[in-house]
Amino acid sequence: MSAQAPDTRPRRSLPPARLALQQLSATDASFLLQEQDNAHMHIGGVAVFEGPAPAQAELLAHIERRLELVPRFRQRLASAPLPLARPWWVDDPDFNLDYHLRRSSLARPGGPRQLQAMVARVFSQRLDRARPLWEMYLVEGFEGGRFVLITKVHHALVDGISGLDLASVILDTDPEPEPRPPDAGGRWLRHPAPSRAELTLRAAIDGLRAPIALASEAAGLLMYPRRPGYRLSTLARTAQSVGSQLLDPAPRLPLNGSIGPHRRFEMRHFSLERVRHVKERVDATVNDVVLAIVTGALRSWLSERSVDLDGLAVRALVPVSLRSDADRGLLGNRLAVVRATLPVGVADPGERLTLIRDAMAELKRSRHLAAARTIIDLSDFAPPTILAQASRLNFSTRLFNLIVTNVPGPQQPLYLRGRRMQTITPVAFLPPGHGLSVAAFSYDGTVSFGLLGDLELLHDLGVFADGLEAALADLDSS
Repeated sequence: MSAQAPDTRPRRSLPPARLALQQLSATDASFLLQEQDNAHMHIGGVAVFEGPAPAQAELLAHIERRLELVPRFRQRLASAPLPLARPWWVDDPDFNLDYHLRRSSLARPGGPRQLQAMVARVFSQRLDRARPLWEMYLVEGFEGGRFVLITKVHHALVDGISGLDLASVILDTDPEPEPRPPDAGGRWLRHPAPSRAELTLRAAIDGLRAPIALASEAAGLLMYPRRPGYRLSTLARTAQSVGSQLLDPAPRLPLNGSIGPHRRFEMRHFSLERVRHVKERVDATVNDVVLAIVTGALRSWLSERSVDLDGLAVRALVPVSLRSDADRGLLGNRLAVVRATLPVGVADPGERLTLIRDAMAELKRSRHLAAARTIIDLSDFAPPTILAQASRLNFSTRLFNLIVTNVPGPQQPLYLRGRRMQTITPVAFLPPGHGLSVAAFSYDGTVSFGLLGDLELLHDLGVFADGLEAALADLDSS
């Protein structure tokens, strides 16, 4: 089930927000609560550009202008002294763009291996919670006279489906950047940071508001008799599904175990036309083919690890966008997850794809996503302690073995200060107990896979990455 295509149009038509305080949604806050010492909940991308990199002053000025349109990237977290309410986004009084935009060079020969090692180091480091939750690295010295932009942003800030995070703000659809419109807003207005007393008061008010909102929700259900039955039935189905998976947990695999602080990263690129050719032959979706490619790579990798494949079904956590057209371009998270079954134990690649296609179609027909939307709406009333418990359950190794995400991107070239972006590879995150995440993104005729693995659990991540090509070739010929 593919996610909604990201809105990669430059956001110059959006007025800058002037809110001094904005509370995180329950979904956004859950990503903060899930973060542990070795499980960093940030996502990002690795974009390769033609030609020499822009000068530091030029790039700083470019980003400075664009940040006026998305003040969230100038904001940091603020929490009440006691965990009475979800945190708020507040303006960072010490915001320094030089801290967030860093510059480095690859050691020769400056090829993919060196770049992948740098990405692994960048994504091994936790973002500083005392600052706005993003970083950007401009990397010079990549092969072919090219440069690379690595973006890293906390999942609480963007969901990875609504856009290319910060890249969607600074990229243009034309080589020559469009002139800044007169209604784009003036310079950023920094609001003073709230005091501890103000945050405590707001938290107390928030705690009083929740039961009133719940009572209003209940009254609405009574006014519309059909709605309670619909919501209860969809919630019941979801609870039954989660309960059955807890009773019949995901298989124990070398993918899962205690993860350390260090990462490995691999990226691979394939023609989107090849993927489309496979999906059209069996009336599937691009996302079905992506899942089938991952399934084939898993089969060969697990075979190398001497895992018994007979009847093996691996569970993948697959994010799905719940955004409507009205939500496009907004920051924050509006997504649900489905747990897809990957039939690794099936030897025939064509049969694997058919099984995945049918299973994902059934998920689309079910009320699972409707229930997820209801759960998200109701979770905004939950206190942080309940959110933390729910977040830990949602990312339990009993429910899934790995994350697989696929986002359709723009099929026209994008530019940074006149330099064409050739490829962009997504980077997902590793929840506790999970050693591998696979992220795919299509852009300008190319599907790029980004594989993030734990340094120890996935010491042979390159073998898995090479298996992606073999799996696509098998689907081509099946």
